[in-house]
Amino acid sequence: MPTATVRDLRNNFARVSLWISNGEEVMVTKDGKPFARLCPVRDPKSAPRWPDLAARLRRGFPKGARGKPLSELVAESRGDR
Repeated sequence: MPTATVRDLRNNFARVSLWISNGEEVMVTKDGKPFARLCPVRDPKSAPRWPDLAARLRRGFPKGARGKPLSELVAESRGDR
């Protein structure tokens, strides 16, 4: 996380705001001690994009999964418990 002093904010705000607009959080220090943290505002409408896992499985296993069902494999691994 980049850091900036209060003086940096006053004299070089354009540079600090560029960091924030690029998605970075900036720690602001005052007298060498952490004073505040500036972070970009997240748009609540833009939800994270999750990968399409079903499509990935279809690409990896075009004929489907083969072998024993998972329930049988679990039963075998447990043995006579």
